Amino acid sequence: MRTRTAAFTCVIFTVVAFAVAFAQDNSKRPSPAASTSCKFSDGKTVTINYSSPRAKGRKIFGGLVPYGEVWRTGANEATTFVTDANLSVGGKDVPAGSYTIFTVPNQDKWTLIVNKKTGEWGIPYKYEGDELARADMTVSSTPSPVENFTIGFDQKGDACTLHMDWENTRAWINVKEKM
Repeated sequence: MRTRTAAFTCVIFTVVAFAVAFAQDNSKRPSPAASTSCKFSDGKTVTINYSSPRAKGRKIFGGLVPYGEVWRTGANEATTFVTDANLSVGGKDVPAGSYTIFTVPNQDKWTLIVNKKTGEWGIPYKYEGDELARADMTVSSTPSPVENFTIGFDQKGDACTLHMDWENTRAWINVKEKM
């Protein structure tokens, strides 16, 4: 009888622990979830889901995020890149599908990494064998400091410009639908 009671108690405890874990409000994270998308003229889209860390007075690029090293491009889980269109990202072919993106920040240019591995935590980066493409991103300064890491798209005709802003840096790359 004691064995069954102990087993039942363990099962109940496990179920409650899982329920609490799944019920957590991710919006209360220090780096809350964010999303951006671009819709092409034919209705197809590209969507990026990421976590948006805050600068909090820290030196970001060349400090918290070292130059020349793969960065998870946000916080928490790896940043997802999902498209139902075949794309050209900085001149590199990216077929419709689900991917993760990482970056390698440098002062004068960044590299965007599109990786086929999905569902992983953002660090450490150990997925070189799963890379679909690496493409150069252009870097410029922001007009004013950016507290929250932000990924966005600017629509220009039949293309989108993907940009990432944080601290005093903007990195960007063109994303076009391949017909």
